[in-house]
Order: sequence, then structure tokens, then C-alpha cells
Amino acid sequence: VIALLMILSNLGINITSLVVSLGIGGIAVALALQNVLSDLFSSFSIFIDKPFEAGDYIQVGTDSGTVERIGMKTTRIKTLQGEELIISNKELTTARVQNFKRMEKRREAVTLGVTYETKKEKLEKIPELIKKVVDDVELATFDRCHFSAYGDSSLNFDVVYFIDEPDYRLYMDVKQRVNLGIFETFTKEGIEFAY
Repeated sequence: VIALLMILSNLGINITSLVVSLGIGGIAVALALQNVLSDLFSSFSIFIDKPFEAGDYIQVGTDSGTVERIGMKTTRIKTLQGEELIISNKELTTARVQNFKRMEKRREAVTLGVTYETKKEKLEKIPELIKKVVDDVELATFDRCHFSAYGDSSLNFDVVYFIDEPDYRLYMDVKQRVNLGIFETFTKEGIEFAY
């Protein structure tokens, strides 16, 4: 293009308006491609850094789902409701992304309230009972249980345990087994949950 412009100039043709038109056209094209190029560079960043891959379950802001495909401009995510969510790669590289696939275990913290009528001996026994329940459930690891607070209508115990499984469905299965185990144990021991 420069050689053609120099030839035209040497032939005596006024190329000033042509150069100005090309400059304005170049600026217009650059502004039009700004978002596309930004998404393109962001996709390269995702491919190089690999914060997530197809098949990973991620959360971006309030949206979450399984990554279906990472494209040059957008990434497609299948939400739990079955919808396809399309997010620009630029947004993914500037937002906080949580990748649940790389999680090794999940921490579960529960507050249990028992009635004020519960005898001291039973209160002292509750941490041992809960430890036994958690230890008896496969994939659950007991961390702690303490009588933590006097609530408005309950004596509160803080229970913390870990579930050695990142898969959400299995995590919920283990959590359910622990909850049912605690309920069954409290029923046998005559310990009442507070309303």
C-alpha cells in the first residue's frame, strides 16, 4: 500500500485525502475489532494458563455449571438447570472463577441446637456421639464438636467434619448419612433438638 501511494505521489496525484481516508478507516476497523481481539487474547490466556478445562464444574459470579466448550471468543457452560450459558472469554479472565473439579475434599460446618432441658451428662456426651457417627460414615472425617453457645431457645453445638469427595452428589449423600446418623443417635439417647 505504501509503495502504491508513493507511485501515485510521484505521478503527481494528490494522495493527502487518500491517506487521511485510510487513517480514519484504520481507526474505525481497530475500534470495531477491539472487543473481538480482547476476547481472542483472553482465549489464548485460558488455553495457556488452564484455569479450567472442558468438563470442569466452575462458578463465575452467581452463575455456575459444567464447562462444555472453550471457543476463541466465548466459553459455553451447561448450568444445573440445563441451560446453556455463554460467557465472553474476556469476562472469564477478569472475573473470579471457582473451579470445583480440582477440590479434593469439602468442609462441612453445622450448628446443632438441643433443648435447655437436656441434662449436663448428655451435653457432655454429645461430642463423643457425633464423633462416632461421623467416623462410622465412609468418606467422612471428624474434625471437632463443641458446646459453643447459649442460643435464645437452644444450647448450640458447632460440628465440623470433612467429606473426602469433591463430587457434589456423593458429597450430599455423605452429608445425608451423617445427618440421619446424628438424628438416629439423638433419638436413641433421648436428646431433643430445639425448635
